Amino acid sequence: MSEKSRTNGAEPVLELRGLSKTFGGLRAVHGVSLRIMSGDRKAIIGPNGAGKTTLFNLISGIFPASSGQVLMYGRDITSWPSHRRTALGMARTFQVTSLFPGLTVLDNVLLAIKGRAASKFVMWRPLSSYRDAYDKAHGLLERAAFLDRKDTEVRYLSHGEQRQLEIVVGIASDPDILLLDEPAAGLSSGESAEMARFLQKLDPKMALLLIEHDMDIVFDVASDISVLHFGEVLESGSAERIRSSAKVQEIYLGTG
Repeated sequence: MSEKSRTNGAEPVLELRGLSKTFGGLRAVHGVSLRIMSGDRKAIIGPNGAGKTTLFNLISGIFPASSGQVLMYGRDITSWPSHRRTALGMARTFQVTSLFPGLTVLDNVLLAIKGRAASKFVMWRPLSSYRDAYDKAHGLLERAAFLDRKDTEVRYLSHGEQRQLEIVVGIASDPDILLLDEPAAGLSSGESAEMARFLQKLDPKMALLLIEHDMDIVFDVASDISVLHFGEVLESGSAERIRSSAKVQEIYLGTG
């Protein structure tokens, strides 16, 4: 049974309270607090080694927190495993694609839909017999402008198309918040621009939290940005505030 519980919008979809992680004597994340409401578009930026991916691993349940809390809709999920967080409405993509290259675009989306459903596949039933899953997969691919490639094997897609498809797979569980770990990693400038347009078309009610080094995508997609520096939030605010911050330019962008 699904644990997903939506509210009237008064509760944050995701809230971090003083979240910290140490590895031996290394303080990777320290005292990070963050609130994300339904429909928010937020980004976390920072130089390599700032703790961004470690923070995502804490949020998604891959790493246990050393201290602090992770909450969804006011429920403390700090000790929950990843699959329970998914059931409550969290989805995540990774820096390296996790698609099935020998399967078609449609089959990858179908597997994501059925993999999160209460009833799993029966091996002797054809995929086409799962009409509800098929209809949902077609709808997802149509909204993502991927329907014309539904019968294409994933290995024949460009790298940028595979990154976009991974996001489609990520939203197959109808998440309330999607964590995007460097969606533009390895993309050309043209593919990055297409990725930004793709992200802008996602369901406006779904919250997005992304880690990204491509600042064009960050400023095109996110309305609020937090800057991590040595595992701590250096500064948070609107995209315009972060863009014009002398402190951020000096420490993160290497200017000043």
